[in-house]
Amino acid sequence: MSLAVAFDALLAGLVLVVAGWVVLARTAFAATVGFVACGLLLTLAWVRLGAPDVAMTEAAVGSGVTGALLIGAVARLGPAADDAGDRPGPWLRLLMAAACALVTGGLALAVLGLPEPAPSLAPEAAAGLPALGVGNPVTAVLMAYRALDTLLEMVVLLLALVAVWSLAPDGLWGGVPGEAPPAEADGPLVLLARLLPPAGLVVGIHLLWTGADHPGGAFQGGTVLAAMLLLLWMAGLVPVPATGGRTLRLVLVGGVALFVLAGLAGSLLGGAFLAYPPGLAKPVILAVEAAKILAVAAAIALLAAGPPARAPGR
Repeated sequence: MSLAVAFDALLAGLVLVVAGWVVLARTAFAATVGFVACGLLLTLAWVRLGAPDVAMTEAAVGSGVTGALLIGAVARLGPAADDAGDRPGPWLRLLMAAACALVTGGLALAVLGLPEPAPSLAPEAAAGLPALGVGNPVTAVLMAYRALDTLLEMVVLLLALVAVWSLAPDGLWGGVPGEAPPAEADGPLVLLARLLPPAGLVVGIHLLWTGADHPGGAFQGGTVLAAMLLLLWMAGLVPVPATGGRTLRLVLVGGVALFVLAGLAGSLLGGAFLAYPPGLAKPVILAVEAAKILAVAAAIALLAAGPPARAPGR
């Protein structure tokens, strides 16, 4: 057995063990920590499978942002998160385990039963890259062949943020999320918040720009920018914006709005909704991606910040 095969087998085993830990953990915090660890292991698995775009998305969104949201939820729930009153009984657990095993077995049979070579649309997708002007096939799929799915993902992210904001009392609607952090002139968090955001800004923009031809994109870059925003907010160097601010709301809806406008322009000039005009595909894609990265960064950061807890100006 080669070293690479041994590493892959060990990685697959660790993923299964940590996933089992998440299911069997007795406390919500332990399950959340296991979830984040499982996401990081899956990131390594995607790298080993030669899918760096998926690996970055898993690390940034699947493990990072989702893990942060779950940790925040556990902190807000407190002891109620571990309340055993609503936990399913042993028979229901056994039934759920059997259903999961059945689904897993069905997926395994489906994958193992594929012919050799497995059917693929990769050649057709690659053949259309010159017309789009992008060299990254993942970007081509997300922004051209399945652009409607990407647009709906942006809409879902925006609706999720509105749902979080709706948890605020009526009197605080449009207010500021979270409590104001204490002002500190120094300290490790403040030092990190002064040093890391410039590098994070460059990394986020780089992921956006390079995503046209190499692994990267607006979602990955937007998540990096969101992390930098959260760091600045937690350190108290930058105030959290009020959710009722007009500029903030324009940024949030800008990604969806420009995406829709690009789709309507495609209807007029390209013959179909989200069909890019000949010769203008790459500039339109980059413009939409630029609006998306701002919207994704703002939405993810505000999702982590939570519902409004203070009136505007406080």
